[in-house]
Amino acid sequence: MASLSPSLHLPCNSRTGFLEKTHGIRPRVLPAGRVGFVRTVVECKESRIGKQPIEVPSNVTLTLEEQFVKAKGPLGELSLSFPGDVKIVKEESGKLRVYKTAETKRANQMHGLFRTLTDNIIVGVSKGFDKKLQLVGVGYRAAVEGNDLVMNLGFSHPVRMAIPEGLAVKVEENTRIIVSGYDKSAIGQFAATIKKWRPPEPYKGKGIRYMDEVVRRKEGKAGKKK
Repeated sequence: MASLSPSLHLPCNSRTGFLEKTHGIRPRVLPAGRVGFVRTVVECKESRIGKQPIEVPSNVTLTLEEQFVKAKGPLGELSLSFPGDVKIVKEESGKLRVYKTAETKRANQMHGLFRTLTDNIIVGVSKGFDKKLQLVGVGYRAAVEGNDLVMNLGFSHPVRMAIPEGLAVKVEENTRIIVSGYDKSAIGQFAATIKKWRPPEPYKGKGIRYMDEVVRRKEGKAGKKK
């Protein structure tokens, strides 16, 4: 190591210290052998959802091709592509399992997510899903006309929505809407679009809500005290 300049070898003045100008500062130089880095391997915990096996009903036909899975059942056909962080394996018992291919945070997230997505397509093509909505408000009502869902929601005109292909919509008692099908994501998207027309307001609770939704109510303005 190159020698320091002579001005840096002067003794430090203890009276002045760092409060006044001094040329007596001697830096401490550590030997190169004492400097190093410690590498630690962080292992991500296995997802509790991801490690669960997936049951495959007898009426569902599966096609596995590396990172691609296709499920065909009595209600329809769905497919799913897997990222490189996870893989899907079919066991001798007929069950499916999703495994991580790397010990990273992203792989741990994809583990549980794609296990759920795989289970959704298998349940969807065999049993199907549904989403129920409730209309709350005076004069609010809905009806199915052909391939359209028509709703009266207090606007100057009725709201007309085309029902997407692969979904079925049924109205009960004029105020209860049931969206069903085999694609869970499509059902949730269409139900959210319906609700977006009239989200429930917090004072009287009027609007469109999910059947299992709890609307937090607010207290209105109190009258002026005398």
